[in-house]
Amino acid sequence: MTLDISKYPHLALANTPDELRLLPAESLPQVCDELRTYLLKTVSQTSGHFASGLGTVELTVALHYVYNTPFDHVIWDVGHQAYPHKILTGRRDKMSTIRQKGGLHPFPWRDESEYDVLSVGHSSTSISAGLGMAIAAEKEGQGRKVVSIIGDGAITAGMAFEAMNHAGDIHSDMLVILNDNEMSISENVGGLSNHLAHLLSGNFYASIRESGKKVLSNAPPIKEIVKRAEEHIKGMVVPSTMFEELGFNYIGPIDGHDIDELVKTLKNMRQLKGPQFLHIMTKKGKGYAPAEADPINYHAVPKFDLSEKPLPKAKNTSPTFSKIFGDWLCDMAAVDDKLMAITPAMREGSGMVRFSKEYPDQYFDVAIAEQHAVTLASGMAIGGYHPIVAIYSTFLQRGYDQLIHDVAIMNLPVMFTIDRAGLVGADGQTHQGAFDISFMRCIPNMVIMAPSDENECRQMLYTGHQHQGPTAVRYPRGCGLGTAVETTMTALEMGKGIIRRQGKKVAILNFGAMLGYSLDAAEKLNATVADMRFVKPLDEALILELAANHDVLVTVEENVIAGGAGSGVIEFLMQQKCIMPVLTIGLPDRFIEQGTQAELHQMLEIDGAGIEKQILAYMAK
Repeated sequence: MTLDISKYPHLALANTPDELRLLPAESLPQVCDELRTYLLKTVSQTSGHFASGLGTVELTVALHYVYNTPFDHVIWDVGHQAYPHKILTGRRDKMSTIRQKGGLHPFPWRDESEYDVLSVGHSSTSISAGLGMAIAAEKEGQGRKVVSIIGDGAITAGMAFEAMNHAGDIHSDMLVILNDNEMSISENVGGLSNHLAHLLSGNFYASIRESGKKVLSNAPPIKEIVKRAEEHIKGMVVPSTMFEELGFNYIGPIDGHDIDELVKTLKNMRQLKGPQFLHIMTKKGKGYAPAEADPINYHAVPKFDLSEKPLPKAKNTSPTFSKIFGDWLCDMAAVDDKLMAITPAMREGSGMVRFSKEYPDQYFDVAIAEQHAVTLASGMAIGGYHPIVAIYSTFLQRGYDQLIHDVAIMNLPVMFTIDRAGLVGADGQTHQGAFDISFMRCIPNMVIMAPSDENECRQMLYTGHQHQGPTAVRYPRGCGLGTAVETTMTALEMGKGIIRRQGKKVAILNFGAMLGYSLDAAEKLNATVADMRFVKPLDEALILELAANHDVLVTVEENVIAGGAGSGVIEFLMQQKCIMPVLTIGLPDRFIEQGTQAELHQMLEIDGAGIEKQILAYMAK
């Protein structure tokens, strides 16, 4: 979208942060207004993360105005809120390509811009990385400043507190900004709080504070009294001294939409030594009433008309795998009062809204704390309950040690329902569910199931729930084949697959929701198709039967080839001294960029035509 200078006269003068810093401070409110309007128009026409960016417009402008970016490092956590940052850092006219194949990356990305210091996508990494950069800057000795911005959701993760604890211990110069858009302390935002922020971040207060420490260094009792008095004074207007206990100088909360106050406070804090913590209050979806009223549904949006209220719902004729899980969860809870469902802040995405309302006593949202979610489930299982951890494939990576140490070693009956397994599309490298089969297959006691359609998903969920050990059911984002879902629940025979199509010469061993593609290729090649269902344990008898009656075996999965289900098939065949050609089809040994799922399947040649092409090329060798 090319900028219309008549509509955006101030934003047109801020093509880069260097240009922004040449503007008088009095023009910044207009820059913010125009930036918010531009963001509204571009995202509504292209789709993307929406509400978070609207809430950080003033903060983004203030940061690039006060700090000498890109020399100074500004680090965004997760990156949902970084669209205004992209607009101000030379990518404004490319915003129409964001989250599209070959377009702008959905998150800050080092390869895309020198202003993107840290490639992100997962939460709670900004403080750890920022501290590392602050240590490097201190050794560099050129006066480089480091700022980490983290949200009130991301700061719930243990990693954020580990980083702050370390920062407070080594006392490196850095600023952490808490972008708080949910905590109910807005009454503290206003004139008194802003005035206090000026005092506490100013040179006068800082010099008194440091001088006092030196004077009182040899008088511990008096020093402690003064410290307590300082905490008491702050405690009258700020929510807590928790961050002070971690070693940070806490300032705030201040109004995150008051650009003048932000600039004044940041200018003061830029000069302070040691770890600093600025608490700002913002409104997610700021400037667009429907997003302010419903920030969850406006977190990420499809293309939509700004005049339409509410946001139009996507039209799906078939239920998504997430909905199938959510419906099963409610049906199962109706007959099992010991069922406990756990999610690390992914209620909507995992299809758990209905369950959370109908069974609130059996629903646990642990916030962005994947490690805790897994070990919490182990404790519930030890207590005799039946825990289910609903988690995205990419986020389960964070709970890997807990999966091994706290669940699998003790062989506890915990079921992991792994959503977004395989390629998720527009969120790119950080969110593709490419590795879960590989990292789970090597864990003893694990049972891994991969449904090929909607009904199989429901029956596998029931199978896993009945199993007295750790299980995983992995399914992709979106819809399946459109298979009717049976209301009855029947446990599948453990480790048994089925033949879906009988053919000759070539046998395709399909693992999971690629079945439609496998059948398409098989029709062209007159190949046999086996729906393997279980990645672990494998249906060894079926593999030997297919090997005996076919010339070539082909494994298909939406997981990396390295260490995946195909590797398991080859390992078994080698153990049996069954030497025959095996073609493994899956994701290549690289991180997969953004694009629609269909575009990526075609590009990687794992759709029907691509599978056929790979098989023909392999047989021609």
